[in-house]
Amino acid sequence: MFSRYKKATAEPAAAAKAIAPKLEAVANSPNPAKAMRKLAPKKAAVADSADRDKKRRERLGEIKLELHRALLDNLNLAALDQATEAQLKEEINAITAESLQERGMVLNREERTALNQELYDEVKGLGPLETLLKDETVSDILVNGPRQIFVEREGKLQLSDVTFKDEKHLMRIIDKIVSAVGRRVDESNPYVDARLQDGSRFNAMVPPIAVDGSLVSIRKFKTDKLSIDDLVNFGAFTEEMAVYLQAAVATRLNIIVSGGTGSGKTTTLNALSSFIDDSERILTIEDTAELQLQQTHVGRMESRPANVEGKGAVSPRDCLKNALRMRPDRIIVGETRGEEVIDMLQAMNTGHDGSMTTIHANSARDGVSRLENMIAMAGIEMPLKAMRSQISSAVNLIVQASRLQDGSRRMTSITEITGMEGEVISMQEIFRFQRVGLTPENKIIGHFTATGVRSNFSERFKMWGYDLPPSIYEPFNGKS
Repeated sequence: MFSRYKKATAEPAAAAKAIAPKLEAVANSPNPAKAMRKLAPKKAAVADSADRDKKRRERLGEIKLELHRALLDNLNLAALDQATEAQLKEEINAITAESLQERGMVLNREERTALNQELYDEVKGLGPLETLLKDETVSDILVNGPRQIFVEREGKLQLSDVTFKDEKHLMRIIDKIVSAVGRRVDESNPYVDARLQDGSRFNAMVPPIAVDGSLVSIRKFKTDKLSIDDLVNFGAFTEEMAVYLQAAVATRLNIIVSGGTGSGKTTTLNALSSFIDDSERILTIEDTAELQLQQTHVGRMESRPANVEGKGAVSPRDCLKNALRMRPDRIIVGETRGEEVIDMLQAMNTGHDGSMTTIHANSARDGVSRLENMIAMAGIEMPLKAMRSQISSAVNLIVQASRLQDGSRRMTSITEITGMEGEVISMQEIFRFQRVGLTPENKIIGHFTATGVRSNFSERFKMWGYDLPPSIYEPFNGKS
């Protein structure tokens, strides 16, 4: 349990004072609408000079291409698998020095070191992407053709100055990635979903579907997973919410984490799983393995697409059906997005309490509607009332994760499903993130607060030894 209850307070008054002169200027303008529009000028995407020195990259670009061809001519590629990193770098250094001498080119130590590293990345790594993959401040890499690579840092997209030589160079790196996991991508199969060696999620779409060059997205895998304490310290939610979630997970409530793309659903699911007792048997099912569970008894499954002949596909539903026969205490599905929703709800309803999954939705109510739509798309003919009854009895809690406009990720709502009222699923919100305003730097001002509604599962918490103090349900107005 958490011993401290410290609330993060906002300073809306200071922000309002800072922006007041701008609003006054708008009010006094002869054309207020036009003046207001000028308050938020559009910014063009500008390359971040912190990635690499652009001038040096342009100078070394042509040299690197020539030396890469020389490496392919001189290196015994079949023997590279047995060579150590030090041996390979030594061989590359020797070939580079010889090639530069033949061309009469002189590089300083910094340029030579960078050139040798890039050539090593071309031979053994993923070429230009290696620099970004090693940068711990980068969370996402988005490639829009060979000449435009965006990265996400602290929730904000920035245009990197890293580029590929051309489309063939980019395609070679894509082929290198997908062939390592036994998949393929070409004109007949123009998109692929795969996983890098370090666990990062990789997705690519190639021409002719990708019009201006191959599209690649890489969601980097964090080796140091964020704990509940880390998320509280980052302001993703409060300690009161953490105490409540600990009780919810420990008492085996069925939980759905809802949110949009990049809102932190998987991070939240990882953090919630830390509250599961180490003695329980957990089975995880994912399209791309991302969950990092620290319990002793964990069985991980990953779905698989069809092979070249169109056979051998293993869907999440196949994994889920098989998991039910493997004596799980809890089942965690990385993301529910299709017909496997039927089996997931049935598992929650038939003795696998404490199961968890994520879905794409913008609110708790939207999440319930999404579940209904997935059941309908699965081809199950079921009356609407029966469908909603199945959902209300299976799902106990919906945790809403959101990425706000300033790039911050917050747990914006925790909502309980309390049953049915007629043909409508009844819900009650326990905690929410209350937005107050925006600073001149476009940072969100707000605070977390309880709604004043006492949890419907309070008696259940008490029976399991989690007697939560009534104070955590008291609303917070942000002024104290």
